[in-house]
Amino acid sequence: MKGAEIVRPPVHRITLVQLALLVPLSLLIGAFDKVSAYSVTSGGLIAIIPQAWFAFQAFRRRGAGAARAIARSSYAGEIGKFFLSVAGFAVVFATVRPIDGAAVFAGYVAMLVIQITGSWWLLRQQAAK
Repeated sequence: MKGAEIVRPPVHRITLVQLALLVPLSLLIGAFDKVSAYSVTSGGLIAIIPQAWFAFQAFRRRGAGAARAIARSSYAGEIGKFFLSVAGFAVVFATVRPIDGAAVFAGYVAMLVIQITGSWWLLRQQAAK
C-alpha cells in the first residue's frame, strides 16, 4: 500500500516571479541608464540562480524513506548556493566593465526580498491547507 505523499511546494514559482519582475525592471532602468540596467540584472541573477539551484536540490526527493537523502540534498544545495553566489559576485566584479556596484547589490537585495516574501507566502498557503 502506497503511503500519503507530501505535495512538493511550488518553489519554482518564486524563481518565475523573480524573473518576471527583474526583466521589466531592467528594461525600465535601461531606458535611462544602460550601465545601471545590466548591473541590476547581474545582481538579480546572482540571487536567482543560486536560489533556484538550492530549491532544485532541496525539493527533488520526497517521502519519509528518503529523509537522509533529503537532508544531504539540502546541505548540498545550501553549499552550492553559497559558492554560486560568491562565484557570481566574483565573475561580475572581475569581468563586467563599466559596472555600478550599488546597482548590482540593489538588484541582489531586491531579488532576495522577493525570495523571502515568496517563501513566507508559500509557507502560509501550505499551513492554511
